[in-house]
Amino acid sequence: MSSLLEICANSVQSAQAAQTGGAHRIELCQNLEQGGITPSYGLIKQVQALLRIPVFVLIRPRPGNFVYDADEFAVMQADVLACRTLECAGIVLGVLDQDGNVDTARCRTLIELARPMAVTFHRAFDDCRNQPQALEDLIALGCQRVLTSGGAVSAPEGQEQLARLVAQAAGRLVVMPGAGITPDTICSLATHTGAREFHTSAKRRIDPQPGYPSLFLTDYYQTDAAQVARLVALLRP
Repeated sequence: MSSLLEICANSVQSAQAAQTGGAHRIELCQNLEQGGITPSYGLIKQVQALLRIPVFVLIRPRPGNFVYDADEFAVMQADVLACRTLECAGIVLGVLDQDGNVDTARCRTLIELARPMAVTFHRAFDDCRNQPQALEDLIALGCQRVLTSGGAVSAPEGQEQLARLVAQAAGRLVVMPGAGITPDTICSLATHTGAREFHTSAKRRIDPQPGYPSLFLTDYYQTDAAQVARLVALLRP
């Protein structure tokens, strides 16, 4: 079975670098430095126009936890509909309840709005208090995949749990490791966990010097096409 690399892209430039490097799919977001939030309508539209590979869009109205109030949930629904209008290939979502369980009612609402787009449940899964039950909830909801580090800070640290989740899913849903995926870790993760899809930003720091003194310079990261190409090469049989 061939393996697949998904790149978390935070800009038009990152999305194009992912495609140039041979990525199979992107997850489009903004504010990557805080874990990512929903990208603007304009960014989604431009990336859709430029890319040939599938574009999945992160549906996350703010940084932080994954328990949302009514207004935040309304924003999420509107963003899902915008992605559907723009004919995106998929969305990436995650909603939990106050007890740290998958909020199945709200997730079901978003998934129904998303059809026919594919659905990935993101690393909100790593906040779930009972991951085996959460996995069954996602399968019952009809999610195609879950992005997870196995509940650890990084996928390499969570590889034992990732292997258990892959075995439990048994092909009913794709378990996609993410966090800490680098050329140094991806092969051992693939071997140890049995996973066949992997998620990373493959980013490098950009030095945005405008040519004049600016009060607003800040660290900025962008996907590196060469690093993507190396990861894709390592995944080849």
